Amino acid sequence: MAVLRQDIHHNIQRLENFQKSDPSLYCNVVEILKKEVNEGKATKGPTCSKAFVWLTKALDFTLALLQLLVKDFDEINMEQIVEESYSITLKPWHGWISSAAYKVALKLVPDGQTLVNILKGKDEDCDMLKQEIQNLISLLVPMLEHNNDVLVSHNDKIYLIINGICTCIYIIIIIENSTF
Repeated sequence: MAVLRQDIHHNIQRLENFQKSDPSLYCNVVEILKKEVNEGKATKGPTCSKAFVWLTKALDFTLALLQLLVKDFDEINMEQIVEESYSITLKPWHGWISSAAYKVALKLVPDGQTLVNILKGKDEDCDMLKQEIQNLISLLVPMLEHNNDVLVSHNDKIYLIINGICTCIYIIIIIENSTF
């Protein structure tokens, strides 16, 4: 399960290291993606383009999960929320290995009350947690819209070619951090 957390970390590191190679030239992700696309390297091997796609997809999944969690906060069915979030965000891009790993991970998802207890702070009530999740959603939406616009306008080849081996990243992170 730590493998998936490492996958996210490696994707972030890949982008950071590339940016550090020439900070003035690669002042944003768009410049990094343009370079890889122009050199024909965007989809060959472990690239910043692929890293950006998978980081964006992981955040898309997280956003969908949080939106459904807030919507059904009083009657949380985590398995259903995760299934719906996965189906609309990651499933179309996963091959059979990743889909099989997701099905195993889904069986380990905590129940709604356990998740709420994990997420809320020591002196926090459910209303405060719900408000914090809504605040996070309001921050994620414009960022993800921008990321997806960047992918479509600069990297549509990458977006269509990748048929990933990444699994349900954030489910595993939640499970790893749980105390049950």
